[in-house]
Amino acid sequence: MADSPVPALDGYEPDPRRWKALAVCFVGGFVTMLDVSILNVALPSIQGALHAGPTQLQLVVAGYTLAFGLVLVPFGRIGDTRGRRRMFMIAMAGFAAMSLLAGLSQTDTQLAVCRLLQGGFAGMSNPQVSGMIQQMFRGRERATAFGFFGATIGVSTALGPLIGGIILALAGTQTGWRWIFFINVPICLAVLPFARRLLPSPPPRGASTRLDIVGLILIGAGTALFMAPFVTTPTTGFFDDPGRWIWVIPAFVLAPVTFFWERWYQHRHHAAVLNPGLLHDRSFVFGAAVGCAYFSGFTALMLVLSMMLQSGLGHTALVTGLVQLPYAIASAFCASQAGRLVPKLGRSLVVFGLAATLVGLVIVIVVIRVSSPSAIVWTLAAALLIMGLGNGFVISPNQALTFQDVPPQYGSVAGAVLQVGQRTGSAVGMAVVLAVFLSLFASQTPVSGPTEAARVAAGTALIISAGFIAIALGVATADLRRRSH
Repeated sequence: MADSPVPALDGYEPDPRRWKALAVCFVGGFVTMLDVSILNVALPSIQGALHAGPTQLQLVVAGYTLAFGLVLVPFGRIGDTRGRRRMFMIAMAGFAAMSLLAGLSQTDTQLAVCRLLQGGFAGMSNPQVSGMIQQMFRGRERATAFGFFGATIGVSTALGPLIGGIILALAGTQTGWRWIFFINVPICLAVLPFARRLLPSPPPRGASTRLDIVGLILIGAGTALFMAPFVTTPTTGFFDDPGRWIWVIPAFVLAPVTFFWERWYQHRHHAAVLNPGLLHDRSFVFGAAVGCAYFSGFTALMLVLSMMLQSGLGHTALVTGLVQLPYAIASAFCASQAGRLVPKLGRSLVVFGLAATLVGLVIVIVVIRVSSPSAIVWTLAAALLIMGLGNGFVISPNQALTFQDVPPQYGSVAGAVLQVGQRTGSAVGMAVVLAVFLSLFASQTPVSGPTEAARVAAGTALIISAGFIAIALGVATADLRRRSH
């Protein structure tokens, strides 16, 4: 007998099928988050095959993040009102289609456009997962579910370079990058029938389905204007094109306009896209701030290491991926344990994880600068193991603590806002760190050679990453003190 959909749990009634539904969500979450990092090791192959210029390569990597962040809040709200299962299934189908077209791309422009649309469908699916966890679970079970979700995010991002390296090794550097996209198609298609059968049903007919169109436009425009300068950073330097920073000005102007509009709309219709009441939830505000700062710090790490190992030290994509494997394993293990520990330890678990991550990153920087070229692969792997242990105790516990007081009916929107903060942090951190690396690498190569130039550039750039993680640690410590009073 086929499983029927898990009922919408506004009145909470535990159902054993919710864990099957959660597994379906995680498969979708894994494949969309994997594409954040899997392309890192394939950029040299794409550049050679499509003769891609710096701007197109930047859009291929950062355009995914831009589109991902742009649609999170609007489709979080649409999922809350029109059905999370429906939005999730549309997103999976669209993601599969864009993956197929990306793999078939014949020019760098075609690939950049496909990546933008692929990121949009990924952003459509992600808040539905957070909302369905809020809807299907309560108490300790919710913390456990978010623990597994955090593990999915961390592991998929960390495994991306390794999986990409394996595909390139098997399929060849000329066409292997295409198979990085093609593998998404059967996975997404396999998810669809299980999603239809297991995920929570749409809201009942009596539920409010009013959409705040003006709010959707304001939030989307503000997000796009703020993120655009960061995802179009020139490869020659962070401030080489000052004119593009003018887009940040209207983004800041739109922020108070959006706030007052949403407050009025919520008071009048009780259906704002971004309920201003979330800003009164101190657990949510602190958690979102920690997530934004942390993702600013750690997202660029794997890309910088990949470029250093391949472009500077001459290692293959597979070796580059294997160096990062200990990070993925440690992160997965700790994240799986975090759901059990966070109800007991609370914010102190996140503080510990951030401190361990920061210590690990400092060791990575030291290893880059002092380790011999013959030993750097092994010493980096060991240092990344320490970072992975810390990372596993950051992402999933922070999500659980952030959502602990959020009502289930706002689950998707709250998840979308948290993800917007993380994607914005990723864009900012990637832009700053990558621009510093590229400019130093270009200026130092004629002087000291590619190997030494890559080591100097990577070590310097990652100091900025360490600064972002230190900010996250400071915010988490302040929240820990708040909770202890």
